Amino acid sequence: MALPSSPPSDPAQTAQADGRVELTDPASIEHSPYYNDELAPVPIARRTWTTYNFAALWIGMAHNIPSYLLASGLIALGMSWVQAFVTITLGNLLVLIPMLLNSHAGTKYGVPFPVFARAFYGVRGANFAGLLRAFIACGWFGIQTWIGGEAIYALAGKLLGSWWRDADRVFGQPWTLWAAFLFFWAIQMVIIWRGMDTLRRFENWAAPFVIVAALALLVWVLIEAGGVGPILEQPSKLGWGIEFWGVFAPSLMGMIAFWSTLSLNMPDFTRFGGSQRQQALGQVLGLPTTMSFFALLSIFITSGTAVIYGEAIWDPIKLTEKFDNPLVVALSLFTVMVATLSVNVAANVVSPSYDFSNAAPRLISFRVGGLITGVLGIAIQPWHLVADPNIYIYVWLGFYGGLLGSIAGVLAAGYWVLGKKELHLPDLYTRGGRYWFTGGWNLNAVAATVIGSVAAVGGAYSEPGKGPFPEDGLIPLLKPLYDYSWAVGLVVALLVYVLLSLPQRRRETARVVD
Repeated sequence: MALPSSPPSDPAQTAQADGRVELTDPASIEHSPYYNDELAPVPIARRTWTTYNFAALWIGMAHNIPSYLLASGLIALGMSWVQAFVTITLGNLLVLIPMLLNSHAGTKYGVPFPVFARAFYGVRGANFAGLLRAFIACGWFGIQTWIGGEAIYALAGKLLGSWWRDADRVFGQPWTLWAAFLFFWAIQMVIIWRGMDTLRRFENWAAPFVIVAALALLVWVLIEAGGVGPILEQPSKLGWGIEFWGVFAPSLMGMIAFWSTLSLNMPDFTRFGGSQRQQALGQVLGLPTTMSFFALLSIFITSGTAVIYGEAIWDPIKLTEKFDNPLVVALSLFTVMVATLSVNVAANVVSPSYDFSNAAPRLISFRVGGLITGVLGIAIQPWHLVADPNIYIYVWLGFYGGLLGSIAGVLAAGYWVLGKKELHLPDLYTRGGRYWFTGGWNLNAVAATVIGSVAAVGGAYSEPGKGPFPEDGLIPLLKPLYDYSWAVGLVVALLVYVLLSLPQRRRETARVVD
């Protein structure tokens, strides 16, 4: 069933001069079983995030260890620094497009991603999209928490000595590493328990702090090295021919997939935006520029380490382990913690907290959803996902990117093509309303997502010995599409959803004319 357009004048909701909409009577939906305080539309008076808040959010999220390691992962696959930089920059420019498209609804209507998805998947069916996004976020939360725990373990070892580094092993790792992991996990749970305003304040100071610390490290490395070093002169192992393009396409999709989770759930943040211009400008200034800058930063710093230490050290944790000054080590430890906390709480806890809450609004609050995310983030055993760049980029990023691309295609088609940016807020929380479809599910959206996902990842393949998929692909006929998984999922799902919805759309138009 296609999305009916909301009438221009609707007594149930009030439109401001700048286009933002709020409920005329917020109490009118409080009785709904699909309502809780966190999922309710944010009143205009509480939409106070500025351009700086959104830019700081992205700066804080982009400056983290996995972002730093993106360039190194591509270098490990044979790219030169130029090829790696271009791949990362292009990927972030492309993912910015669906991100801004979905962000618009959050700012206009003040609703989070799972409530926004109700308009197209159905009030109940939104859980199909929301929980898929949530489980992927749990995986990312676990990965970032493990990396943060490893950083604490490594740097604390420089301060505390061998008793910490060489502690007895439990499940194959020193018990002190597990302790650092759980300590870092607990800090994040405290932040999310205190709510979104705490997160906003944390991001506001964390973003500039991390930038200053990273630039200080760059200055030190360049002074010690006497220049950017030999890595910038190293040629690509792949050249610029067919071998490079065979690696470039799936790597580009991996770079897009890195933030494709946020491209869906940015309404979770933009619902607090003071205006469309502020949220859009803040994101444009924050995401592609920061990611490109951080990629260059990692390349230049690593280049200098090749001169200083005789080997290229791509891992910033291993680099800071080279320091002997306790004050510098302590500052490095604090910086790594802040950088990882900044991205992990914002990118990987906020969204699934809303998604799990949406599944049972009366039972699961935003805070309880955050705790569920934390538990699942441990259960997924993230230490296995980051062990191999082939698994990290081709399996983890490539596969889920295709799935999320399909959801993004449905949202873009429903909101921008069919719905003309019009939503009816009360019906997003109402049984039997215009978003109830068939028993709370819009089967057109589910079908479009499934078809888009099969097209995107049905051909998933792995090189021999480098992943879990067969060499010829799960579905050999679709193997060539897997290298473009995110783009394929988005385009196919968008087209299928529009085609499936048009007949119903025509019938509704005919009824209006009659």
